[in-house]
Amino acid sequence: MSDRTAPESEGESGTGLDVELGPGVVGLVVGAGGLLFLLEPLVGPVAVGPVRARPVALSAVVLGVGFCLGAGVFLRRGHRLFGIAHGVFGLAWVGIAAGTGFGSETLVVGAVVLVVAGAGFLVTQARSRRRLRE
Repeated sequence: MSDRTAPESEGESGTGLDVELGPGVVGLVVGAGGLLFLLEPLVGPVAVGPVRARPVALSAVVLGVGFCLGAGVFLRRGHRLFGIAHGVFGLAWVGIAAGTGFGSETLVVGAVVLVVAGAGFLVTQARSRRRLRE
């Protein structure tokens, strides 16, 4: 008998890695987006349902989804400002990619406005936090 408990009872898999589900999923999604980006010169357009899209365009959408998932992870951990930043820029990134893909100028302009407004909000929040610390 040992006074050490089995790894499974400590929430570990016994591999020595301590990976949480949320950040792990975000990492996998962002990694998939990076892989799609790197595959661009090697493969042609791929079929996504009835549409054929270039991997670089798909990578932009997947990275945007990764940012949005990251927002949830940060918000659940109580990091409000980081969560808002990831959510705003994730939605904007997906909006720019989707607007470009579908030829929607309105969606692209809306996404750019979201980036500008989000950046303004984040700068304002960061300044007010700095003032509170002083």
